[in-house]
Amino acid sequence: MATNAPLLGNQSKKGGHSKASIFYGADEYLEELKKKYAHDHEIAAMKNLLPGEADPNAAGVAQSQDKMLKVEKDNENRSLITKRLFPTANKPDPMPQNLAFLFTKITPEQMMYMWNVLTAIFVGQVLMVIAYCGALATLPDYWWTCTLLFGIPFSYIAIQNIYIDHDVMHGATFPVYDWQKFLTHPFADFFSLPWEEFVLEHNRHHASTVDLLIQGEFGWDPEEFHYALQQWAGPFSTNWFKYMLTVPWIPIIHFFGLNDTGSLFALEWWMHFPDEGAGGKCNKDFWNKWVPRRVYHNAFVLALWTFVWFLGTYPLGRPLSEGWRFMFTVSFFARIGYSAAWMFITNFTHSLPWNEFLAQDPGRTWPILHNVMALVLGGKHRWNEMLFHDVHHAFPNAVGTLSQRGRFHGWEKVHDAAAEVLHRGLWKANGDEETQMQKTQKKRSLMMKQGK
Repeated sequence: MATNAPLLGNQSKKGGHSKASIFYGADEYLEELKKKYAHDHEIAAMKNLLPGEADPNAAGVAQSQDKMLKVEKDNENRSLITKRLFPTANKPDPMPQNLAFLFTKITPEQMMYMWNVLTAIFVGQVLMVIAYCGALATLPDYWWTCTLLFGIPFSYIAIQNIYIDHDVMHGATFPVYDWQKFLTHPFADFFSLPWEEFVLEHNRHHASTVDLLIQGEFGWDPEEFHYALQQWAGPFSTNWFKYMLTVPWIPIIHFFGLNDTGSLFALEWWMHFPDEGAGGKCNKDFWNKWVPRRVYHNAFVLALWTFVWFLGTYPLGRPLSEGWRFMFTVSFFARIGYSAAWMFITNFTHSLPWNEFLAQDPGRTWPILHNVMALVLGGKHRWNEMLFHDVHHAFPNAVGTLSQRGRFHGWEKVHDAAAEVLHRGLWKANGDEETQMQKTQKKRSLMMKQGK
């Protein structure tokens, strides 16, 4: 049942140890966070490019001159593709009291809480796989029953995994303990990006795609292939038959790993990052920074899937060579969940049909649909991310994710605040012609105001 209450009560802002973590003090974590931004200056530089405002924890890091770590603009601050000025987010000023919470920097206690949730999800996934093995060993004649009772919840928890990944990425970028970075998405595929590069590529997406419907406007966007499949032929209403040839491929490519936590996506990113050094030489950090991280991360992933393989052998009375049967079943349901989560975050939110649908104020006219979809994603605080992804793109650092804010303030308070921010206009006027997305946002905000 949906609730308006936050998932976490008010947290003390005092230093020292808290309920969020009995091993690590909030002040200690904040100091470590600043050190990690200094070491991973690439992440700091990328986050400081984003609209709205820079990450306050990454302040003081110089702008990078690497192609992958800067916004592509001409000398007049305009996009090389659309010739639009890089937009300035319209952060409320003066800040109304009812919106202040949405733009308030989250506390160290809240950051640690989210990493604890992420860790608990990983532990839950491992225990579910072990329980599935035990069920099959105990009830070998009920394969379908055991498999569905395991698989459906496992897919569901995979969706929650991606949403908490997205939340910590935009609010608590580095883990409390280094080992936690290995737990972020190991069940997503058989190899994938390490956490630091996961953060980098996702923020590359934000730096390049400011307007939800103009992908790669300010540089290469790792998600561009997805958008091409759903927008290559122009308006959907008059070209729907063309999209029938490409849109059905979207869940398939997600399933096989062309998403932020998948193997195909990792290969795509590694072909672009890091930039080559001066004179075409190898990047100075390639061998001593990026390669070790890729090896360590994927060694952990390999070890996890090896463990799953072994569970499918002797405990089930099968030879070592047949462990793949159990492993592929686990991977199948994991991929369904991860694919579903990324399709919502990547494809739905950046599609013209979805944003035109939102402009009709479906929360008022289609309430049952909204409630069902909120249930699928894990609650209305997560559904807010689908409803206000444009707010998230305007303020990826200042606001972070809407689902993250809902954890601490309740979904309804966040929903109403996001609607008010949308009504005020997400971008300051700069003389450029309004984009299709801006026109849709204006229509939607008026509909929402009238519906109150």
